[in-house]
Amino acid sequence: MWLALSVLFATSAFAQPPSAGPIKLVVLGDSLSAGLGLPAAAAFPAQLEKALQNKGLNVAIDNAGVSGDTASGGLDRLDWSVPAGTQGVILELGANDALRGLDPKVTRAALDNILRRLKARGVAVLLCGMLAPPNYGAEYAAQFNAIFPDLAKAHDVPLYPFFLDGVAANTKLNQADGMHPTADGVAVIVKNIMPTVESFVRGIAEQKK
Repeated sequence: MWLALSVLFATSAFAQPPSAGPIKLVVLGDSLSAGLGLPAAAAFPAQLEKALQNKGLNVAIDNAGVSGDTASGGLDRLDWSVPAGTQGVILELGANDALRGLDPKVTRAALDNILRRLKARGVAVLLCGMLAPPNYGAEYAAQFNAIFPDLAKAHDVPLYPFFLDGVAANTKLNQADGMHPTADGVAVIVKNIMPTVESFVRGIAEQKK
């Protein structure tokens, strides 16, 4: 009898699937996602994680935003900013490249390299677009703004066209410097990007099955 019960318990234990852990995401970005001037809980990764969890999605999001970082800077720190076990990256880089008027070819090459290396690791990517400020002229803006849709198409990754959509140039949603969102501004970003991120996360979850 005891032998039969032991076999039954053992069989039952093996039959049950292990509890699924959270989907591990990293936001690889600059001060816009890092949360410059905000408490950690108000930064983009934290607000996004909470919003996704409220939707019933089991996620854990690491904040790998570094203030002042360019696309090339993100490339340089890619390996340690996106550790082993990461399943998805929300890539938010390029704003500082545009503010400094860096050659769009340099920005494009760095982002392209990041996308290639993450793909080689089997890490899904959601690319966040950025728009150049008008002070560098129409030609520069055209070259810079095309980077993000071009790369999203080339690498077949989802694109959120403009990370600061609904927040840029809105004084009520930005800090005194006029560039970095307030906590309320971040909330608007999260609300606007949520459908894209939710679809992205659900796609990763489907691949885990």
